[in-house]
Amino acid sequence: MTDIEKPVALVTGASRGIGAATAKALAAAGYHVLLTARTEGGLEATETAIHEAGGTATIAPFDITDGDAIDRLAQAVGGRWQRLDALVLNAAILGDLMPVSHMEPKDFEKLFKTNVTANYRLIRAFDPLLRASKDAHVVAVTSGVASTPRAYWGAYAASKAALANLVQTYGLEVAAISRIKTHIYNPGGTATAMRAKAFPGEDPATLKTAETAAAEIVSLFTA
Repeated sequence: MTDIEKPVALVTGASRGIGAATAKALAAAGYHVLLTARTEGGLEATETAIHEAGGTATIAPFDITDGDAIDRLAQAVGGRWQRLDALVLNAAILGDLMPVSHMEPKDFEKLFKTNVTANYRLIRAFDPLLRASKDAHVVAVTSGVASTPRAYWGAYAASKAALANLVQTYGLEVAAISRIKTHIYNPGGTATAMRAKAFPGEDPATLKTAETAAAEIVSLFTA
């Protein structure tokens, strides 16, 4: 199959961790995968791995907080494929773990711009292409702290709670008028760079692998 004939998936934060593993898993499942992240080198590594395994992928390196770039990407995808079959909202930043009262406004705003506003812009831009799919899925990667508050995690937790609510609301809005299905996925403790930053003394060998999380995400599409 050519990339035009395959279902098309967009994965954010696809340069490493769960995003890269999910992109590879989707490619193995027959998707043409659009890879986005800020780090071009990481995207190229993911793309190379996909191609070497016999899959197909396209990289689109840009800062996810650039709303105009998101709109341009949606226009380009629409021009080539006329649809989007899967949108995996994985990219996020942890920010600094500290008391809510100590966080600088600019840092709080940056975190929400990345973890919430950017995902709103992606949904807004790609909604027409998701509606054009015969079987579309939107997956938002969340965290346990979104529903279970933890001291010093306030900004990150609030952003993930907001993202989950946003995607669930979108799912309710399109349920009766499209084939779009929305999913909120919490991987739990997973061996990623973000997890290592939050828990520097933790043994990554005791955690779920990014590949296991990716398999769980892909399984949502057939559940």
